[in-house]
Amino acid sequence: MSLNTSQPATLLPQPRRRRRSPLPALLGGGLLLVLLGIIVFGNLSKSLEYFVTPTEYKAGAAQYSGRLIRLGGLVKSAHYDRKTLKLGFTVTDYGASYPVNYVGAVSDLFKENQGVVVRGVFDKAGVFQATELLVKHSEEYRVPTSQADIKSMLKDTK
Repeated sequence: MSLNTSQPATLLPQPRRRRRSPLPALLGGGLLLVLLGIIVFGNLSKSLEYFVTPTEYKAGAAQYSGRLIRLGGLVKSAHYDRKTLKLGFTVTDYGASYPVNYVGAVSDLFKENQGVVVRGVFDKAGVFQATELLVKHSEEYRVPTSQADIKSMLKDTK
């Protein structure tokens, strides 16, 4: 069998390529992004915990009654017994003040006029019974420039 190359070959019409619509891919990608956003922001909101200031508690005491809350403010009138690990102090934001009782070890950062956040509940007498104590520290860092600065910093941390 020989091929006849002298005759022009009849060209058959080429089938048209079917163009796919990008709509399903775009909808699928958008749905994945929305689902990812729901998962991320849903879990993020569950892990955030806010604290109530004493003034905010005073304004909405009924809504917080009997609930586990976080109360934040400044430490006043602190007294700590190292033998029994009992700590008593007042937390204030200068608008309102509440007494706090806590039993447990206390960080060296805990001191008068220092920021603190405590987790617990108010008892019937209006005293906050804390189960957790978080001490805030200053974000200011200063590099010691002399031996006197180092001694001063060491004295302040005791």
